[in-house]
Amino acid sequence: MREKIAQALKDAVEKQDKRRVATLRLIQTAIKDRDIANRGAGKDPVSDDDIMEILTRMVRQRQESAKGFEEGNRLELAEQEREEIGIISEFLPRPLNEDDMRQVCAEVVHEVGADGLRDMRRCMNALKEKFPGRMDLGKASGIVKQMLR
Repeated sequence: MREKIAQALKDAVEKQDKRRVATLRLIQTAIKDRDIANRGAGKDPVSDDDIMEILTRMVRQRQESAKGFEEGNRLELAEQEREEIGIISEFLPRPLNEDDMRQVCAEVVHEVGADGLRDMRRCMNALKEKFPGRMDLGKASGIVKQMLR
């Protein structure tokens, strides 16, 4: 994953795409910051799963910022945030659509052997583990809850 981001940065520098270069450098900085924090805590450098988590958090932050800018009538800044979301999202796996999410939730409910709402946490943990960064866990939670009723 790191190599993919580094290559994308190199390509963006060659093409002189300033927005893309800045966003990719932000990604690399966030990864390096987490590496340094892990090193200080005696942990290994971040894994690809950790990088996915970092990227997902960055997308979420930009979505919130874009919404705030729109409410403040700062449309050019909202558009800038959306461009960054697009660049960051290129490195995330394709999110599951609603139909796929329902199918996956049903499979997990079956695999876990869940038969009531008390098994909700086990189902959600299994979804988080199997599909990191690929689904909106809020929506998935609602789907699982409906299935367990």
